[in-house]
Amino acid sequence: MVINYSHPDYDPIYRERIERLGRLRKQPAMLPALKDYYRDNPVEFICDWAATADPRNAEIGLPVIMPFLLFDRQKEFVRWVYDRWRGREDGLAEKSRDMGVSWCCVAIAVHIWLFHPNTVVGFGSRVEDLVDKLGDPKTLFSKLRQLVSLLPKEFQPAGYSESQHGLYMRLLNPENGSAIIGEAGSNLGRGARASVYFVDEAAFISQPELVDAALSQTSNCKIWVSTPNGNGNTFYRKRHAGKLPVFTFHWTQDPRKSPEWYERQRATLDPTVLAQEVDLDYNASVSDAWISGDKISRAQMVGPADVFTYGQWVIGIDAAHYGDDESVVHSRKGRLNLAQKTFRGVDGPTLASLVLDHCDTLERTGDVYAIVIELGGPGAGCHDFLKRSQNFGKKVRGIHPGIRLANGKDYNLRAKFWRAAKEYVDEGVPDDGPSSICLPNDPELKSQIASVRYGYKDGLLLMQDKKEYKKHFGKSPDRADAFALTFALDITTPKQKPKEPREQYVGNWL
Repeated sequence: MVINYSHPDYDPIYRERIERLGRLRKQPAMLPALKDYYRDNPVEFICDWAATADPRNAEIGLPVIMPFLLFDRQKEFVRWVYDRWRGREDGLAEKSRDMGVSWCCVAIAVHIWLFHPNTVVGFGSRVEDLVDKLGDPKTLFSKLRQLVSLLPKEFQPAGYSESQHGLYMRLLNPENGSAIIGEAGSNLGRGARASVYFVDEAAFISQPELVDAALSQTSNCKIWVSTPNGNGNTFYRKRHAGKLPVFTFHWTQDPRKSPEWYERQRATLDPTVLAQEVDLDYNASVSDAWISGDKISRAQMVGPADVFTYGQWVIGIDAAHYGDDESVVHSRKGRLNLAQKTFRGVDGPTLASLVLDHCDTLERTGDVYAIVIELGGPGAGCHDFLKRSQNFGKKVRGIHPGIRLANGKDYNLRAKFWRAAKEYVDEGVPDDGPSSICLPNDPELKSQIASVRYGYKDGLLLMQDKKEYKKHFGKSPDRADAFALTFALDITTPKQKPKEPREQYVGNWL
């Protein structure tokens, strides 16, 4: 049956369902075979029997309860999730707002709960009130309980009673031992093992690194679902790392939405909200980011062979403590930036040895002008070891990013070298032309550079420091800082293409 999703007529659908149910009740022996069929055909089960609800319909005279008629992209999503589950692999779904994705996940969960014995489906979100709250129809478990209650009794579990089995954060199947469980906040991923686990609005979860670690032991199939929320979070990194299958729900794939619908959204929504929640723009929500994520993306599309290199190598080192943070080595030569070297769990002398080996390799393609590293903390030991190097010791520059400046523009040295990094990107990636600089095509690097925020103190530029960034995003901006440290020297970069292929940097060390 062809459905007009913009102006649906549900009467023929209801008549068809009533006739189908009447035939089934006249011939109950058909039920086992029908259940066998639906077990392997979730899309057909949902379209034949499931119902959904939208309280917004009441104000425009449409029914609040209506048949769940999946449109094509939703059908593809249901099958895509089942492919992930059967393949024992994770997946990520990015979505425009109001695409019915939560209802799709609920319908998938109920189908698994009904037709696959002894399975557990998990739902997690950032706060409990989004997962389950008594009397709130927008929560996931309210949708779950409602979908089950609206099924014909032939498809409800034998002995099922909502008062006994539709519990808070739990939906139990007394017939086959399956369950649907809910979790939220800091407890997300810490409960029972799950066959499939849906992480709802994953880009908005606090402490995402801890949640990711907990969920890694919970299920072999985790489906991360969200609208974008900037580019400094785990959801963004998962989306762009190229390691997970990605399913995109864009508003243009929804037959209920038209260009006129979009124009209404544009007229009523804040531009940032429109770009983020409708157009799936991951950079839109970072309104106070210092460097444009779009420009970083354009620079990452340029290969090393496509830029003119000049000058000498400048090495930026961000040394890390033991733990989740990384020690990162960034190498820049004029417009060329090499893929970063990243290490975990290395001490200062070991990191220094790795850097020196790297510099020996770089010297085959040009002189190393400077090796820049933060003093204090884990960088001090590396710095001291580097200074002993016969070949490179005199080129090592230890800096204190927090040192106050008196240049009338920058609050401290960190602000100054981040200002220089922005000027480098803005000049190399003009708004109306191709990029003349090359940055490593690393989603994590882009995520960090384009999400370090800025502000002003006493009228002077002040960049977000590491502790503030880590508190907000759950990890340190090690890769971004290693890049920015290559601008901690006063280096005059030629504005025109140099006559000599290896023109020297000039300038003084601050």
